[in-house]
Amino acid sequence: MLAPVVSVLALAVVLVCAVVRPFRLPEAVFAVPAAGAVLAVGAVTSGAVREEAERLGPVIGFLAAVLVLAKLCDDEGLFHACGTWMARWSRRRPQRLLGAVFVLASLITAVLSLDATVVLLTPVVFATAGRMGARPAPHSFACAHLSNTASLLLPVSNLTNLLAFTATGLGFTRFALLMLLPWLSAIAVEYVVVRRFFARDLAAPATPTDPPPAGPVPLFALLTVAGTLGGFALASATGVDPAWAAAAGAGVLAVRALVRRTTTPGAIVRAAAPPFLAFVLALGIVVRAVVDHGLGSALAHVLPDGTSLTALLGVAAVAAVLANLINNIPATLALVPLAAASGPGAVLAVLLGVNIGPNLTYAGSLATLLWRRISHDHDHPVGLGEFSRLGLLTVPAALAASTVALWVSLQLFGG
Repeated sequence: MLAPVVSVLALAVVLVCAVVRPFRLPEAVFAVPAAGAVLAVGAVTSGAVREEAERLGPVIGFLAAVLVLAKLCDDEGLFHACGTWMARWSRRRPQRLLGAVFVLASLITAVLSLDATVVLLTPVVFATAGRMGARPAPHSFACAHLSNTASLLLPVSNLTNLLAFTATGLGFTRFALLMLLPWLSAIAVEYVVVRRFFARDLAAPATPTDPPPAGPVPLFALLTVAGTLGGFALASATGVDPAWAAAAGAGVLAVRALVRRTTTPGAIVRAAAPPFLAFVLALGIVVRAVVDHGLGSALAHVLPDGTSLTALLGVAAVAAVLANLINNIPATLALVPLAAASGPGAVLAVLLGVNIGPNLTYAGSLATLLWRRISHDHDHPVGLGEFSRLGLLTVPAALAASTVALWVSLQLFGG
């Protein structure tokens, strides 16, 4: 009886501390001892810990490489160039700025992961709106929502995708093909709802300012990102772990930055976020303990079987609810092994739920929590009521539209 209780308490402590971050300590400070506790009481065996390490090892390596790649792209001026383009293209019109934010946030989330949108693009969006004299709320909320919703497209777009990619049994390009329609559908719903929700803010006149001068295009960074994307597809087609392609892209930019002395080895290591990587591994161990002591069997009774439209809608809904209850990373770890028995379509439906669902509550994803802190740092506190109202308008509609689009994709291209 001790093992189930300790497992649940350990997960609760990890999630609460990840949300609250007492004394601004890294999530790993609480997650690693929690993993040690479930191991100490026998909730997981050393063999199970080894299995989780082997399963999550490539995912963690991939995540580290992508985080380094995104940070070095920022050092190359890629996100500054994005801000300049947004300011010049919007022509002092907030509605055009919102469109530019949607385009860039969707592409950056898909290619460089949701962390790049939250950590690197959101401050640029605040600065761009400030220079225009535009109200920042619509554009900031767009970054928050798209960091989750727009992370559907590629296996590299979100940690949840990376955790589920192997279970889908799909290659990189086939994953992207099946998720293209859901990705476009969800983004379209987000755009329509956000534009109507913030109609007054977008209609407010912006203060006339001169757009910033155009700087040099970070061509080397763009070519490296394009080459890395091509490497993902090639690696998947040849049976090579895509983490090697991510590492190669990060390595190219790292060597260039070190030679030019624009970074240091220590800065590159910090960009990889070792505490967060440790948190992911420790969280996987804690979730394994909870799943093995009751959660797995409970979810197996409520998760629909098959890949009919009704079943896919049910899977996506269960995943969205669970993501908001226990965060989307634990939800992915718990649901993917169960959904895999129904085939890749069911696993992709889980991803729809755990990626779109977190826009409903702060606790749904760590990216949303991080975005909230960044918003506060830019003197734009986010009200729970406003966040929840927008989530209630976007999440059900985007989830339904994207799930129908996934079902259509499965009919057209097969699972």
